[in-house]
Amino acid sequence: MDFKSVTSSNIDAIAHDSETNTLLVRFKGGGVYAYQGVDAEKHAALMNADSIGSYLHAHIKGKHAHSKVD
Repeated sequence: MDFKSVTSSNIDAIAHDSETNTLLVRFKGGGVYAYQGVDAEKHAALMNADSIGSYLHAHIKGKHAHSKVD
């Protein structure tokens, strides 16, 4: 997966694998988290949101299983 830089105060870059519906989020603090079950439609909505961080918090965090990637 290739990360794409985004404009956000907390998020540095995002990657998505449409085959596994896995979303990777690299935070500016350095951590990378994988969110499972995020389909291409939700990924597109995230990337086009006025506030990527707000969208992530409202529609992905707490709604999709996640784990920290080393």
